Amino acid sequence: MQSVIGIDKHLKKKIFESLNELVGLVFPNNCLSCDSELSSAEKHFCVHCEMNLNRTYFETYQEPSSLDKLFWGRVKIENTFALYYFNADSPIRKILHELKYQHKERLGVYLGENIGSAINENQKFKDLDALIPVPIHHKKKFIRGYNQSELIAQGLAKQINVPVLKEHVLKTRHTQSQTRKSNIERWENVSNLFKSIDLSGVNHIAIVDDVITTGSTIESLAKEMLNQNKHLKISVISLAFAKS
Repeated sequence: MQSVIGIDKHLKKKIFESLNELVGLVFPNNCLSCDSELSSAEKHFCVHCEMNLNRTYFETYQEPSSLDKLFWGRVKIENTFALYYFNADSPIRKILHELKYQHKERLGVYLGENIGSAINENQKFKDLDALIPVPIHHKKKFIRGYNQSELIAQGLAKQINVPVLKEHVLKTRHTQSQTRKSNIERWENVSNLFKSIDLSGVNHIAIVDDVITTGSTIESLAKEMLNQNKHLKISVISLAFAKS
């Protein structure tokens, strides 16, 4: 009887391995940055590419970071954090494209978990009550199927154990891409763009975004939330920050 069970287990193992090989042929598990084949221990990126994603290490800063300074004189932001720097040549550029346009939902959650691991012990974010992902217009969400900032927030929430509030801020109109706009055009594109509801009982929230460039979107959203909730403390957490 034991030998039959042993054979059965051996067969199951061989079938499982064969199925994995077949899935690997049809859906290869390659690095999202360099396209090399990943080992079973690697997720989304090979070790080499993950080491070259240009971390900010803002969590170690004792003085204000360049992201902190971005909002000075514009809107009151308590604390800021971004995991990576972003520029035209950075591998994170391709990763953001995969996240936004190639249906890589698991990637968004994974990146959010990485952010959470980086800031989990940071006292600046210890009193957070909730995370609010930057909303996208309902038409865009319907077409894409998801909001990438929500996915990042979900992964982050797992690590720091705070809720994600997805219905407390709405984007009131569909806007054009900010990519090729000047700073003034970016602000005009997002001015009066959001509608916030009452957040009584919530003291400190973090706005979660995928990438911050000029900060115009965050500024518009934060101002709307502060107009509706004078008591609110707002921090900003992003996957990437455009390095000037």
